Amino acid sequence: MPASGVRAAAIAARLSALGLSTRVEEHHQHTSVEAEVPDALSAESWREVLDVVAEADRFGLLATSLNDRTLWAVVRKAAPTTGDVGGPSHQR
Repeated sequence: MPASGVRAAAIAARLSALGLSTRVEEHHQHTSVEAEVPDALSAESWREVLDVVAEADRFGLLATSLNDRTLWAVVRKAAPTTGDVGGPSHQR
């Protein structure tokens, strides 16, 4: 398993330990982790979840009008080239 897969699996395991259902997928340039976030997640649990996903290269939250919330995290397989580097607000 590539290093990105190991890091993503560790993130998924920690999210699972917090009670979230997770999925890990391998992609060409990254490994992704997704977790469904329940409505009743406490503020303390949110802090723990954010500590976990902060270890990824990128993360975010997809919320729909149906109150579905999916947390996602991406771990890159290779270091970004100079032209691909972005700050905290950089999105692709």
